Amino acid sequence: MKRFLFISAILFFVSIELATAQKKNGDNLKPYFFVILKKGPTRDQDSVTAEKIQKGHIESINRLAASGKLNVAGPFLDEGEMRGIYVFDCSSEDSVKAMLESDPAVKTGRLAYEIHPWMTQKGTCFK
Repeated sequence: MKRFLFISAILFFVSIELATAQKKNGDNLKPYFFVILKKGPTRDQDSVTAEKIQKGHIESINRLAASGKLNVAGPFLDEGEMRGIYVFDCSSEDSVKAMLESDPAVKTGRLAYEIHPWMTQKGTCFK
């Protein structure tokens, strides 16, 4: 019986230590939204139209970056289905969707996207 109580006490104190460590790490995490841009369903625009859409896409990126909501943006260098990434610092997925839907490349179907909530430690990668 003494052994059971001793082991129970140790397990109790270990669980408290683990919970405290998780809380400390959790306090140091910041949420973001990681977006994967993919080829959209409508990519058959002529070259002049595609260039105009791309220009609007770059203007959208610059506007979002200037607003402080878009921390990372960049294309993948291969020609695969995934075309690029964004990392947004926003309060909700709905606000990210609204910003993505304002991009001409998304509006025209040239690009599609996936949104993934993501976290990293404060101060390691971003503000």
